Amino acid sequence: MPRILVFYGTTDGHTGKVARFVADRLRAAGAEVDVVEAQATSAPDPGTYAGVVIAASVHVSAYQRTVQRWVAAHAASLQGKPSAFLSVCLAVLQADPRPQRDLAAILERFLARTRWQPTLTKQVAGALLYTRYNWLKRWVMRRIARRAGGDTDTRQDYEYTDWNDLSAFAQAFYQLVAGTEARPAPGS
Repeated sequence: MPRILVFYGTTDGHTGKVARFVADRLRAAGAEVDVVEAQATSAPDPGTYAGVVIAASVHVSAYQRTVQRWVAAHAASLQGKPSAFLSVCLAVLQADPRPQRDLAAILERFLARTRWQPTLTKQVAGALLYTRYNWLKRWVMRRIARRAGGDTDTRQDYEYTDWNDLSAFAQAFYQLVAGTEARPAPGS
């Protein structure tokens, strides 16, 4: 049974939901999974896991600093095993090429700063959690959503995550880790 770490950073809570969903699917596939939020006082050493999934959300053109610091501190350990990065952002939904270029640049900056090259990366559509935002953030997010052709009724929340696609991703990652774990070590 492979041991997998799901490490995440979240601002409004949706990336935490994404991380827990992936962890549940990995457990259903047969993995032992630890789920740790980046704000935790003692973040685990990824060296003790067969695989690591890291999830973070884009806010103000960057991922959570706590995630960036942890990944940078453990980049060497992450390189030696199957790892995945889930980038959670609403801009994934926009058909306009500019937001897609911006997302690619944000991801490239993150990977360059942390010196990490995950085995897999995946863009995941996030959520508009209007009911959780303060008045200023609700106003800003509504303006952004209106420009992008998104939902603007601030009396309710909207989830855009494709849960079936995310489930398939978790299954593929499990297969990658299980296949890696089953291989004999070089020289044995």
